[in-house]
Amino acid sequence: MAQQPEFQDYYRTLGVPRTATQADIKKAFRKLARENHPDKHAGDKAAERRFKEINEANAVLSDPGKRAKYDQFGRDWEAYARAGAAAGGASGRDPFGPGGPFAGATFRTGSAAGPGGIRYEFRTSGDPGAFSDFFHMMFGDESAAAGEPEVFSGGTETIDDLLARFGGTGPAGQARSNLGGSTRRTAQTARRQPVEVTAELTLEEAFHGTSRIVELDGRRLEVTIPRGAGTGSRIRLTGKGPGGSDLIVVTKLKPHRTFTRRGDDLEREVPVRLGEALLGGEIPIGTLKGRVLLTMPAGTQNGRSFRLKGQGMPRFKGDGSGDLYVRVRVVLPTDLDEKAVSAARKFLDLVDQPDPRA
Repeated sequence: MAQQPEFQDYYRTLGVPRTATQADIKKAFRKLARENHPDKHAGDKAAERRFKEINEANAVLSDPGKRAKYDQFGRDWEAYARAGAAAGGASGRDPFGPGGPFAGATFRTGSAAGPGGIRYEFRTSGDPGAFSDFFHMMFGDESAAAGEPEVFSGGTETIDDLLARFGGTGPAGQARSNLGGSTRRTAQTARRQPVEVTAELTLEEAFHGTSRIVELDGRRLEVTIPRGAGTGSRIRLTGKGPGGSDLIVVTKLKPHRTFTRRGDDLEREVPVRLGEALLGGEIPIGTLKGRVLLTMPAGTQNGRSFRLKGQGMPRFKGDGSGDLYVRVRVVLPTDLDEKAVSAARKFLDLVDQPDPRA
């Protein structure tokens, strides 16, 4: 007699209470998925098994429908599964199992070109995405449906994106695999490429945040560009592209006549008079936030830089802002008349300045 699969406590797998919110579940899943990813534990079968259990638990608890049935039947799941089988059964094929479109597949980051700079290689025989017999017997060929826009930067993909490409769960628990249905439809979904569009921004727009209108298939879609976006920042809108593909807006910054951007920091040059450099003083500095005063000490050399903390770009991800680096350019007086030349010679005779070239 075949042995029945054991009941699995998905809450215990993710380490969350039964009262956990969807945000709690998503946070716990991401943390555990990163810690137990097969790429970090090459050849470790226990880590692969743990990764599979975490992914399965998230597929159920992140979907309100599955979670409700799981909470309702709990350890009485066998009776529910038998009733479902009597009503028509579940055909549930696993896309990572034998014969599936991703059988024996694993994935890792690489340097080859690809969407977001990610290379996927089918190299090892791990099975990190397959779900258990308990899952299939309880849920059959049901699949979750949810989604939300996701913002990311620098051409890197999140754990959600990686899992989604291999039949796991995507943002907010979106089930990307058709676990019990057609593997052909799953393969078509996996092959669907996102649509990328470029949005050029001024530095001021990137500093304050802005929006762009994108036209796709006769539809006008307003895309919000968050503060701090830079050249290469990517705003991903799940399912908003043609045919349900993802839309990715890649931002590109236009050159600025005053400021140069270095990551979250800004640089600019400020001309000062000879007297200000020699004797010091307060110099007004224009920033993207407004005008501030720089207290410049006496004897400031040409080319010296001052850091104005927090006066740079807001961070695209995270809190706070970068810094503004102000480089001094001393402007010497010109067209001196005879009286000014005489006074300059007297002044230089009083100054005991060593030869800087010695």
